[in-house]
Formats: sequence, structure tokens, C-alpha cells
Amino acid sequence: VQFVESGGGLVQPGGSLRLSCAATGFSFSNYEMRWYRQAPGKERELVADISLRGGRTNYADAVKGRFTISRDNAKNTVYLQMNSLKPEDTAVYYCNTPFGRTWGQGTQVTVSS
Repeated sequence: VQFVESGGGLVQPGGSLRLSCAATGFSFSNYEMRWYRQAPGKERELVADISLRGGRTNYADAVKGRFTISRDNAKNTVYLQMNSLKPEDTAVYYCNTPFGRTWGQGTQVTVSS
């Protein structure tokens, strides 16, 4: 099992980023997928999740209305579109399955002017 996250970077408040996570080593289309984030000095937290075919999504209250999770099962990839970014969104972002124990390197998102 391997996850490769990408798409992070430095962005000004109010800006947008689109994160991608390429998954290998398991049957991607048979698993719900999640995006998590971990800010410095804080616990890793769940940001969003998406059902097997993408018909159901859920979001943390802090990102609801600003972030959109999606997936492409043909590409074994899950995405996170992040709009109206705030400084408090600064964190390393990771994807995983609901009970996954293997983590990728994550992608750093920094929101700062």
C-alpha cells in the first residue's frame, strides 16, 4: 500500500489549491477514502471523506463549504479542492483509507500573506 500526495504549496489567504493523492497496492475502488491534516503541535484530524463511487461526502465543520473531495477510480486518485484558504488551514495533508496504517509523506499547505 502506498499513497503519494501532491499539490501543496504556499498560498495567500483567500487562495485555492488542489491536492491529489495517488494510491497503489490495494483495490482503490473498494475503499472509502479520506483526507486528513496535521498542523504543527496538533493531532492529525479528519478533513473529508468520500464513499466508494463518490456519491456521498462528509466534511469537518472547519472546511465545510470551502473544500471539495472527489475521486477518480480509473486513476486510483483522490482529490481535495481547497478554496477560500485561511491561515488555520496550514498543515501537512494526507490521504488514507478509514483504517489504514500506512501513511504517505503528505503534502505541505501553507497559507500566509
